[in-house]
Amino acid sequence: PAARGESGGGGQKTFRTLLAVPAAATDREERDGEERLAVTDSQPPADTASPVERGIFWSRELEEQVPPGFAAEEAAAWLSAARAARVASLERGGCGRSSNRLARLSDGSRACVRYGINPEQIQGEALSYHLAGVLGMQERLPPMALALVEARGQQWEPVREELRGSHWAEGAVVSLTRWVDNLTAVVAPAPWGAEASAGRRLQPLSAGELVGLPPSQLVELVQWSDLILFDYLTANFDRLVSNLFSLQWDPRVMRRATSNLLRAPDGGLVFMDNEAGLVHGYRLLAMWDPYNEPLLRSVCVFREGTARRVAELHRRRSAAAELRRRYRAREPLWARLGFLSERQAELLQARVDFVHRHIAHCRAQ
Repeated sequence: PAARGESGGGGQKTFRTLLAVPAAATDREERDGEERLAVTDSQPPADTASPVERGIFWSRELEEQVPPGFAAEEAAAWLSAARAARVASLERGGCGRSSNRLARLSDGSRACVRYGINPEQIQGEALSYHLAGVLGMQERLPPMALALVEARGQQWEPVREELRGSHWAEGAVVSLTRWVDNLTAVVAPAPWGAEASAGRRLQPLSAGELVGLPPSQLVELVQWSDLILFDYLTANFDRLVSNLFSLQWDPRVMRRATSNLLRAPDGGLVFMDNEAGLVHGYRLLAMWDPYNEPLLRSVCVFREGTARRVAELHRRRSAAAELRRRYRAREPLWARLGFLSERQAELLQARVDFVHRHIAHCRAQ
């Protein structure tokens, strides 16, 4: 992973359920000739004992129990400090592939420095991070900033000798991702862990099977619902999808740690290493969508805020425009890597529209 602390899969719990497909009202409204999910319509009060409200949304009480992750103010402070800090040392190991380094910064913090095999990996990492912000789930990703490798520049001057041995190209753009301590591995909950490993089709479970589950399991499922939606939109194949793909030669893979997903001590999930998203993933849709689409369809309970943002991006057809606006405003080096191509922007909007239709289908059930 790009930024992880101590890790280990021992003692990790495999959850016995995933997400529900409960009965729901079919309130929708027409706009511009398309059906749009009405996520803010008036509904009767939810049963406080149920983890689901209005058929397809996690309850407010349950969402309030989800660990806060990387708060916006905290992330902004770290990013500002990391951009201004000098790199005091570079170390091998702990940050994924051999070309990456663990950096100790002059402000005392640490960051994983990711050097992509090609620039589209760093571009995918950066754009995925900011798309998470557009979707309202950026707190699940470690703070990430871009940096320009300049051996004679002020930021890198203390590690000039280390740079010579790294084989990094002068002027390359790398990503700095905040190091997070004491992260542990995450095993996929059922039906992925149970159904998939038995060779059966992924099946969402009923609302009744969610009632009575321990709060810790439900809190994790709330976060998984965002993760699956996020990975579908970015076409990220380097997480649970890669595990599903490996079933063809490793029938026990779903009982092992999920790639690029870790758990913080407070139970919050950390979406790691998103470099396969948007750019690289969009080039390989034909190969990976047969796995990504069934995963999305297995989710029929959503955070209401996530569903609302998807509905607005669908209605306004503004997914790429909002991503571009946020990326340019928050990443000083955005122009070094550029933005999505016109075709990639169209694919992002098409995937937003597909998620919107899926949420409407869940509601109609």
